[in-house]
Parts: sequence; structure tokens; C-alpha cells
Amino acid sequence: MTGGLVLEGVTAGYGSVPVLHGINLSVEKGSITAVVGANGAGKTTLLRTVTGQLRPTAGSIRLGTGKDLTRVPVEEMVRHGVALVPEGRGVITELTVEENLRLGGLWRKDRRAAAAMLTRTYELFEPLDRRRKAAGHQLSGGERQMLALGRALMAAPALLLLDEPSLGLAPKVTAQILGMLRRLRDDTGLTVLLIEQNVRSALTVADHGVVLNLGRIVASRAAAELAEDTDLRHTYLGF
Repeated sequence: MTGGLVLEGVTAGYGSVPVLHGINLSVEKGSITAVVGANGAGKTTLLRTVTGQLRPTAGSIRLGTGKDLTRVPVEEMVRHGVALVPEGRGVITELTVEENLRLGGLWRKDRRAAAAMLTRTYELFEPLDRRRKAAGHQLSGGERQMLALGRALMAAPALLLLDEPSLGLAPKVTAQILGMLRRLRDDTGLTVLLIEQNVRSALTVADHGVVLNLGRIVASRAAAELAEDTDLRHTYLGF
């Protein structure tokens, strides 16, 4: 499956209240695109719409393969190569590290490939390898985020969606987690859509940056260019 994601004219909201207004967004295959903006900008609504948790009232959402995701049930997304790491880690705390990881690859029919991915995940996240039998509630915040990311990778996605992965983490751990995204992009060609309030970190790791304000895209360009645009940062990003 090729990567990539294209949103065309997407409008969505809650009840009769629109939150997103005609969003046009393209995430290139093998790239990291960061969507940033203040609280209330519509970032989480955007992610919920892409993952099928919220249905758009207008527009279309397509993968690079041409597959229309607009009406795909949320539970079917993983079968189309889309994996989500939700805000708040999404770890099942009663299960062990290994049980959580195996759960991520449960739908895959090729057990040999799933076993190989488990080995690869432990190689990527060495702290998890050391704590295979530890329950989720025994992990630190950083380890839980690694576990959530590792579980998503067990599905061998073409497109990875992350919602505020740095939330509640120390700066050093945030840098480690976000740096892993670049490694995954470089090693596997993974396509990443990153929703993040930590604007500096997000724009440092991303290839492309999108600024969302009140449900509309106000800037979309190379992440490094956005980071250097003082007027835009002061107006929309608060630094």
C-alpha cells in the first residue's frame, strides 16, 4: 500500500455547529506533516474526522491509493493501513507490555510477519524490551507513549496518526519520542500526520507544517519556514 493522505473541502463539526471549514490538506507519502495551532483551533476535530470518529458534512478524505475513507467505519481503518495513537496514550493498563503489543497486530493473518514486527518493535524501543512482562500501569509516562506507538506499529500501517504525543512528558522524553518518528520515516517510509501543541518540537521534527486557526488552514509550507516566520508564530502560535 502506498502512503499519503488527501483531504479536499472537508467540513465537519458537532451537530449543527461546524468546526472545520473546507479543509484542503495533502500529506505526502514518506513525510511527517505537523498540524499545529492554539487550543480550539480544530486539531482534534481534524484527527477525529480523518479516523472516522466524526463524519464530514462535506468534502472527501482519500489515501494515496485512491481509497475513499470518508465513510469507512473507524474499526476498519487499520485494515486500510491507517493507525492512530490517541491522546492520553491509549494503553490497556491491565495488560503487560507484550500483551499490548500483540493486541496491536492481532488482526494480521501472517503470524510470521507479526512476530517479526514484534522483534523489530523491541529493537526500536529498548525500554519496552526490558519490561516485556510489566503491566501498563507500572510504566512511566514516556514508556506508555512508546508502548502506544509500538502497538500502532504492530499493525504495519502506511499512515500513522498521532494526537498530542508529547502531552505530559518531560522535554527529554518528548525529544526521544518525536525523534523516533524521523527514524521510522527514514527506515520504513512511514507517512505521519502529527497533531501537536508543542509547536517548537513538532516543527523541528516535521517536513511540512500546517497552521490551523478556528477550523481553517492559515498557513501550509515547509516546517522550517514556518518556524522562522516570526509574524505568523506571534499571531497564531504564541511564541
